[in-house]
Amino acid sequence: MVGLFGLGSKDPQKKTISKKKKELRKLVKDKKYDSALRIGSEILKKNPAENDVSFIIGGIYYMKGKYRTAISYFEKSLEIATHDIDLLILTATSYFRLGNFTQAIRCCDIIKEIDPKNKGVKELLEKIESTKK
Repeated sequence: MVGLFGLGSKDPQKKTISKKKKELRKLVKDKKYDSALRIGSEILKKNPAENDVSFIIGGIYYMKGKYRTAISYFEKSLEIATHDIDLLILTATSYFRLGNFTQAIRCCDIIKEIDPKNKGVKELLEKIESTKK
């Protein structure tokens, strides 16, 4: 019965990943991004379905201005969190910064379906329109 509720779970891989995720969050908090990228990559090698880790790594690449790489991690996260507005905004903004207005607008359209009054998407669409002219 104990195993049924996870009280007796001794999965060493889960414990290791949990420790690594705590370490990752601390490194990000301390703005040690290169170390965070290394730890995040280790986690994803062991468990590619770690959505929050993909998001964090994508966010770091986004802050570094490496939008193509950020998008690859954001797209991975969007496979799991299809309606995450923050994730969609970052993805749309990354596409915009790369000049891929079609993909940026596609992300904005998804956001508008979820949250029609979203101010961030309205501002981004205005930027896209003014840039296209």
